Amino acid sequence: MAKRLKKQLGLLDVFAICIGAMMSSGLFVLPGIAAAKVGPAVILAYLLSGLLIIPSMLSMAEMATAMPRAGGTYFFVSRSLGGMFGTVDGVGVWLALILKTSIALLGFGAYLASYINLPMQLVAIVAGLVFMVMNIVGAKEASRLQVAMVAGLLAILLLLVFKGVASVEQARYRPFAPQGFGALLPTAALVFISYIGLTKVASVAEEIKHPERNIPLGMLLSLVVILILYSSVVAIVVGIVPAEQLYQTLTPLSDAADLSIGPVGKHLISLAAVLAFATTANAGIMSGSRYLLAMSRDRVIPHPFSRFSRFKTPRNAIVLTSAVILLIVSLAGLERIAKLASTFQLLVFAFVNIAVIVMRESGIKSYDPGFKSPLYPWIQIIGILISVVLIPEMGLMSSIFAMGLVAAGVVWHNLYVAPRVETRVGAVAKMAEQLGERLLERDADAMGLRTELREIMKERGLREDDPFFQVVHSADFIEVEPGVDAEEVIRRGAGLLSKHSGISHDLILGAMLERNRLGETPADAGVALPHLLLNDAKDFHMVAMRSIQGLEFPMAGQPIHAVFLLLGARSNPTRHLRFLAEIARRAENPHFIDDWISAESTADLPTVLLSSVDETE
Repeated sequence: MAKRLKKQLGLLDVFAICIGAMMSSGLFVLPGIAAAKVGPAVILAYLLSGLLIIPSMLSMAEMATAMPRAGGTYFFVSRSLGGMFGTVDGVGVWLALILKTSIALLGFGAYLASYINLPMQLVAIVAGLVFMVMNIVGAKEASRLQVAMVAGLLAILLLLVFKGVASVEQARYRPFAPQGFGALLPTAALVFISYIGLTKVASVAEEIKHPERNIPLGMLLSLVVILILYSSVVAIVVGIVPAEQLYQTLTPLSDAADLSIGPVGKHLISLAAVLAFATTANAGIMSGSRYLLAMSRDRVIPHPFSRFSRFKTPRNAIVLTSAVILLIVSLAGLERIAKLASTFQLLVFAFVNIAVIVMRESGIKSYDPGFKSPLYPWIQIIGILISVVLIPEMGLMSSIFAMGLVAAGVVWHNLYVAPRVETRVGAVAKMAEQLGERLLERDADAMGLRTELREIMKERGLREDDPFFQVVHSADFIEVEPGVDAEEVIRRGAGLLSKHSGISHDLILGAMLERNRLGETPADAGVALPHLLLNDAKDFHMVAMRSIQGLEFPMAGQPIHAVFLLLGARSNPTRHLRFLAEIARRAENPHFIDDWISAESTADLPTVLLSSVDETE
């Protein structure tokens, strides 16, 4: 089993990562450039741009809670649309991340260099090395730094808003849209880069505690805060800085602070800019390294990039990501490249929205997101259309750049990945099956997608409303005498399940025996899980049996000492799978079978099951 990252990030960490990833050049550099295109209506452009990311945010939250794995969109796309799309996504998003991070480090260097009298690139490189070390030491330590930097940044920006109100001149808002509202959408596309950091948190989903709650809530809270903050700050800047100055400046916030607060305000804004670029750079290194980690696990890139340091962080992935960033920083001049990288991010958003549709329509029961996007599939269709509309607004060179990245990903996949790794077909194969393409019906299993989703389900655990403990407490625990075979165990269990559910004994027995004969009963590490979903079942029922001597089950490599027969309602197949996953998770404790066999009586068996936990957690 691949080594997993420790779950140590909470809601505050998610909020800080999202905020930190969004507070960068989009706020500190772009307002003046954007205002030159649309005038004071730039305030609406920022609001519109933030609203346009909502469909992709909802789709990202659903996929991240269904597949909380390092690598973010790479993991989602490769498992849903297949290995080819996954490779394109992974390579492209990693490149987009490091380009944005490079710009953030250069911005960091530019603001700080004037105070310490050192070259911009040198300051940026030193800062990049510091963030690299922080990320190697641990995600929790990096996220603590992120929280502190975001808190300071928000405090300074709020000071600008409250102090700047008194200096606002209403005449500066007229005319509101001198070039007409037709310039609003292109301007919204220009500042769209301000918000795409919102979805960076998906790349560290594997390290987030309670992802079904913390991911969507953290993303939503951060977007609301950023929308309010962006619109307030931009409105203040437009109302303070004369138009002829605003349209020419690359430091609109510093100019506004200087005019409204004085030199102290200008220095504070410079500090805020340093914090903003630092948070973006820190989040970029964290996120970019997780993309390399996920691709290395799949052998899309060399396997050494999935190795962990003694701090349980992906050291090699962090070092390579940081090294490429520092190389780019030394070359400088990357504003245009950063804008082009955001174009590919829009393409990735389209992939993610398509992935949600594919996974929902695939019929794979183990696809069990903790958060489901509302208004499906219309939200996803809108998200796809937004990408289609905004990419051309970025300009011809941006579109060519995105297509070039797609081509590079395809070439890499065919030359490096395909000869080494069996091609991952993903959930598209299962959706094709649903549409009648029976020739592909084996692919979802052959590529291990169902198995992988069930492993994720096992790691994620139960939902708050899952009555697992009630099912265990109401279950029958039976001792099996020596000489009884597996078929007789299933026969006895079927009788008890029939008694509790009111469903025909023959129906339950026939179905379970057939599944067992075909080798479809999970059996491993001394535990077997005969299970069945029926339309007539209204609830979930369990029968547990102990065989001290051990039983033989098809496909089991060792004697089975614990048999859990589970009958579930077909109307809720994902809950049924969560119950199976929870039993399997508890049975993975290396002491479970010994405790199960040595229990004094069957009355002690429920306690053995419920007190058992996986010691690797």
